[in-house]
Amino acid sequence: MWDEKVIQMIIEGIGESLYMTLVPTLLGYVFGMPLGIVLTVTDQDGIRPNRAVYRVIDFISNIFRSIPFLILLILLIPLTKAIVGKSYGSTAMIVPLTIAAAPYIARLVESSLKEVDHGVVEAAQSMGAGTWTIVTRVLLTEARTSLIVNATIVTATILGYSAMAGAVGAGGLGAIAVRYGYNRYQPDIMIVTVVILVLLVQIMQGIGMMLSRKFDRRRT
Repeated sequence: MWDEKVIQMIIEGIGESLYMTLVPTLLGYVFGMPLGIVLTVTDQDGIRPNRAVYRVIDFISNIFRSIPFLILLILLIPLTKAIVGKSYGSTAMIVPLTIAAAPYIARLVESSLKEVDHGVVEAAQSMGAGTWTIVTRVLLTEARTSLIVNATIVTATILGYSAMAGAVGAGGLGAIAVRYGYNRYQPDIMIVTVVILVLLVQIMQGIGMMLSRKFDRRRT
């Protein structure tokens, strides 16, 4: 029955899903962007090649990206309990979602920065620019359109992860779909949650594309 209680539950589910998407995405960039920059700088074609550093970060990133999210979530239960005090609920899911997002973001940042024309970097080096200046004034500036597009991809991916986490104790739309749509055989609630998730992804992509066009120097 679509009474006021069900509608309120859906609204709260949307809020929890956005919470489990935006916070891990932000925290993922706090950890993942520096890793992506280091990967770019220390690569063999980077401005400060360092094979040892690159291989260590590359290895760790590949390991975490290779583990399916639901398995990673279960593996991180002890860490989640140590940090949050429990392994279920929306706040608890921030830990595994952030850890899943960080290496993924690092790779996307690395990919974006490597798209920058090497001639621009060489020109900055010839003028005596240091590593920090090249990273902040050249690489990040020139790659900002790609970085924004990739941020949109990350946000949509984390939203999908948060929905999957609903099957193992998280809140949000995923939990509603599992609890009511699947366990209680209420397909109408399942359909509504799916439609809302699709709409949220479309809104995020729309915002991301709008921002990428706004900051695209090639259009100015």
